Amino acid sequence: MTNILIAYGTTEGQTAKIAEYIADVVRSHGFEAEAVNIKDTHDVAPDTYDGVIVGASIHLGKHEKHVVKFVEQHRDALERLPSAFFSVSLAAHGDSEEAQGYVEQLEKDTRWVPPRVALFGGALLYTHYGFVKRHIMKRIAHDKPGGLGTDTSRDYVYTEWDGVRRFVEDFLTDLASARAAGSAEPN
Repeated sequence: MTNILIAYGTTEGQTAKIAEYIADVVRSHGFEAEAVNIKDTHDVAPDTYDGVIVGASIHLGKHEKHVVKFVEQHRDALERLPSAFFSVSLAAHGDSEEAQGYVEQLEKDTRWVPPRVALFGGALLYTHYGFVKRHIMKRIAHDKPGGLGTDTSRDYVYTEWDGVRRFVEDFLTDLASARAAGSAEPN
């Protein structure tokens, strides 16, 4: 059975929620899926899967270092297998140019150009933050385009789940095409 790796890095948990949702969508289409936080697992071998989706969130203007390192270490497998990348940030909600810039920096740093990329809005989890972080995030939200929430008594989730589903279904279409092309080659 086809098995898909969803390797991700998360700081506050929204990317983990997206990765688990991606795994659920993959499974709903009859495939196996494993969502793995690569910060916690250092022995993930993409070569043992039929396809790989990598995801990372943005903090302080960069993707998590352990995700960048994972991509650098496994670039050959990511280029050989059907693969995709998703980036999670507040910028994806209102400033797609800034969000795309983060992906371009990852491509430059790792020399991996994913064949499919998605930009997903993250979350402002004010009720989970400490006093200082809550007020810093409120200031950032106020200054960002896109109408980010500034009421610190509640949380805001900007992930468009239908967009996540479409991204996964498009990836699965890419995977099926790659497998069909591979089986059409003479032995």
